[in-house]
Amino acid sequence: MVPQHLSNDPLPRGARVALCVEYDGSPFSGWQRQPQHQAVQTVQGCVEAALTQVAAAQITLSCAGRTDTGVHATAQWVHFDTPVSRSLKAWLVGANAHLPKEIRIVRALGVPGDFHARHSAVMRQYDYLIHNSARASALLAERVLWHRRALNVAAMNEALKPLLGENDFSSFRAASCQSNSPMRFVATASVDSQGALLRVRLRANAYLHHMVRNIVGSLLEVGQGSQTRQWLGELLELRDRTRSGPTAPPHGLYLTQVEYPERFAIPLIGALPYFPPDRNNSGIEEEEDEEEKADEQK
Repeated sequence: MVPQHLSNDPLPRGARVALCVEYDGSPFSGWQRQPQHQAVQTVQGCVEAALTQVAAAQITLSCAGRTDTGVHATAQWVHFDTPVSRSLKAWLVGANAHLPKEIRIVRALGVPGDFHARHSAVMRQYDYLIHNSARASALLAERVLWHRRALNVAAMNEALKPLLGENDFSSFRAASCQSNSPMRFVATASVDSQGALLRVRLRANAYLHHMVRNIVGSLLEVGQGSQTRQWLGELLELRDRTRSGPTAPPHGLYLTQVEYPERFAIPLIGALPYFPPDRNNSGIEEEEDEEEKADEQK
């Protein structure tokens, strides 16, 4: 059976399509298109231009979360309403043919008209990768944060516990943040290791500007012994950004999962590079196998 995202059956004009986009954020000025700066290259601008080529009509996207300059994604979900009749395979394969090598669409789905990539999302997951080694890796440059001093994973996990639940995250909020409220609900906060690689994982309903990177910057202070395991909890109570640690650089950060209500049937995909896929992730590797099988059936 051919997977839905590789179907050649045309969707009617006006149908809503959701796409899962993977990208290396290194060469881009973030996700959001910047019409006032035409020369600035953004992920949104590139994907919209590629889809516009397929449609021969202007396509405008809505996304699950606007990532900053240098931030990566393995599972950024977007949606648009089709101005022409095209199949899901045409949107996926056709757009990829017009995209730079740093961006790929890995899934295309037909979704109900009330689906919204941003407003329908109930959870968003970010992973931050740290290479904890005495020597930097040339191959991992711009993919992970290199941290020379030894980090205590157990201490870092203990430090994250006060962040769970609904809290005021003012101490981890960028001065430029425009959110009306500093309150956010964090469902998962953990640190895992795979050899010299550490993965800081946060899963929350929404985020303040630079929230993940500010948490990671403070967490590194705990991991290297410069601050106690209680420090992040103390920072929460202070509600003062000037008292917390530095903002971690963007190149270690990945948007790895967006969760939606079950009725939309949006799969949890987007395995993080360098780490084994989670059991609840179908993974990009499986997507590639499905494409090969579909080609064999043609």
